[in-house]
Amino acid sequence: MNRTRIQGSLLTSGTQRVLRGVCNRTRSPLEGSILVAPSLEAGLYDAIVAARAVVCGSGGLTGHMQSICRGRGIPVLRVDKSDLAELVGEVTLDLDTQSIVVEHGAKASRPTPEDLGSACAVIADLQDIRTINSSGPDAKRVDSFFIREEFLCLAARLRPLDALASGPAATTVYARAIADRLCTFVEALLPGQRLVLRLLDLRSDHAAEVTERATVAVEPNPELGLHGARWLRGSVPYRDALHAVLGCLSERLGDAADRVRLSAPFLTDDEEYVQLREHLELPDGVPLSAFIETPAAVHATSAICAAGASELFLGVKDLVQFYLAADRSNHLVADTYRTRHPAVMDALRQVVESAHAAGTPVRVFSLGLDLSYYLEHLPTPDGYMMCTAELQQILLRARP
Repeated sequence: MNRTRIQGSLLTSGTQRVLRGVCNRTRSPLEGSILVAPSLEAGLYDAIVAARAVVCGSGGLTGHMQSICRGRGIPVLRVDKSDLAELVGEVTLDLDTQSIVVEHGAKASRPTPEDLGSACAVIADLQDIRTINSSGPDAKRVDSFFIREEFLCLAARLRPLDALASGPAATTVYARAIADRLCTFVEALLPGQRLVLRLLDLRSDHAAEVTERATVAVEPNPELGLHGARWLRGSVPYRDALHAVLGCLSERLGDAADRVRLSAPFLTDDEEYVQLREHLELPDGVPLSAFIETPAAVHATSAICAAGASELFLGVKDLVQFYLAADRSNHLVADTYRTRHPAVMDALRQVVESAHAAGTPVRVFSLGLDLSYYLEHLPTPDGYMMCTAELQQILLRARP
């Protein structure tokens, strides 16, 4: 795959240094996209505030729309107008070098909703569910919405470690706040859809940013430290909070409480999966799926299925960085971080084949840019996982 780097000038900055997104060249809002426009004007307001970043062909530092972007933390990169035509598909905006990277692959057929199988939308908030479910008749192909518990915490202005370290009363407040959010999400689902809650996975460096009272260990490499299943199976307060969440859901939703499913994050192997389930004291009727995002978990896929995982979610973004030793957030190694590297493709293939052999449903995360390639080179999973903006583009593409 060839890459083109287009140099620009940063008009407004943001909190993230590297952003990836699908280009939106329309005037319509597309949540999480990178808006591409010749100039910023008031008529683009809705599209601008829905974007993760904006690339334009003209404008200065103090224009009205630039000021709106600055106030909302939306980066704006100005490039030469002649370069705007190159910005299609998935691109990477690098704020440190004030440039945008475009990847060019061989032209492939455009994926259709049918190609997605039982699709799963990776969401950040309630609006993402509404966005997908308003995308026409093919929205029914999305049978699940995947949400991280830490995103629910942010939306509810919770400090999870503080709450879990402050005694039973605070734990109960935490649980009710999470349950409230989940109930609201369930109400927005179409018939046959469900939520998949990825259990709390808060790295120490991220925890330190949202914690005031709880003690957070200083780790030299938080990405490879005490988080995910490693942390969950050592926390009694979290176990109690999870039971309180499940109790609230059962009380408020009745039989519909089973529309919320649980997923274990950052697993190493089947032993860790079993230990986590036992520590959480989950009732036999509560399924627990597994996230496959470490090389060790790839090689333990068959054992994780045998241990009782209800389904598998293949976390490609983390898997790539661990296989290739390339931090996905570090622009200095962006050329090394390759979602189609032979080693990565072999890992994805192995997980899908092992899951099929075990009769366990498996869903593969894909960037929009990679979907056609994965469809051609991987065994067919039960479904693909995609971020809301990219998934919506495929659904809308099929509308008459």
